[in-house]
Amino acid sequence: MSAAAVLTAEWTKIRTLRSTSWLLLLGCALCVGLAALFGFSFRTPSPTESAHFDPLFATFYSLTLGQLALVAFAVLAVGGEYGSGTIRTSLAAVPRRGVFYGGKVLVAALLVAGVSLVTVLVTFFVAQATLGPRGTTLGTDGVPQAIIGAWLYLTLICLFAMGVATMLRSSALSLGILIPLLFLGGQGLGNVPKLKTVTQFLPDQAGWVIMHLAGPPDDPRWARAYGAWTGLGIVALWAAAALVGGYLVLRRRDA
Repeated sequence: MSAAAVLTAEWTKIRTLRSTSWLLLLGCALCVGLAALFGFSFRTPSPTESAHFDPLFATFYSLTLGQLALVAFAVLAVGGEYGSGTIRTSLAAVPRRGVFYGGKVLVAALLVAGVSLVTVLVTFFVAQATLGPRGTTLGTDGVPQAIIGAWLYLTLICLFAMGVATMLRSSALSLGILIPLLFLGGQGLGNVPKLKTVTQFLPDQAGWVIMHLAGPPDDPRWARAYGAWTGLGIVALWAAAALVGGYLVLRRRDA
């Protein structure tokens, strides 16, 4: 089977699986809807609020929750065939496992990248509308970088999830590891200053810097040992390692 035929087949699989479409819509809705709620909550300063208010924090914090639906999509798009048993048929049709794996990951990644771009842009504009006078604009320093970083982060974290799902060969097991890692790790352990030495290098924590979610950089409790783009590079390394690991497992193990 040619590479073009593999891409077409993988697109058909994703397009005809109803749950994947709903997960993408859910991810977008969570990011945008929660951004509106956070915007309204930050619209009026509270007496105890820090003077160093960052509108980008209020804008992109919703991505930490909305990403979970996108990660679930990524896991199901790549690992769903293991649960249904159709992976055997797919590998019989495409015996070149590198072509099969590359086609599956590429189609899912392109779809995630497109949805993530729309999600980030809509989230930004909705958040600014609800923040009112406390909002920011596209021309403000740091805003274009944060928008591009948020888009790349969502795409990379989904690539990471695809690699993990391929290595574990189980959607349920993959989600059982990734959801706590991205939710409990980021929202729980990631907020413990004494654990920062380790947790700051987890994929979600590394990606938070460019989105202004890591806390004030001048506060030693939250300051990272790296900058915004370096943090995104760490996420890219996690994604690359997971994808390579997924390929090695797929190549060496039977369906």
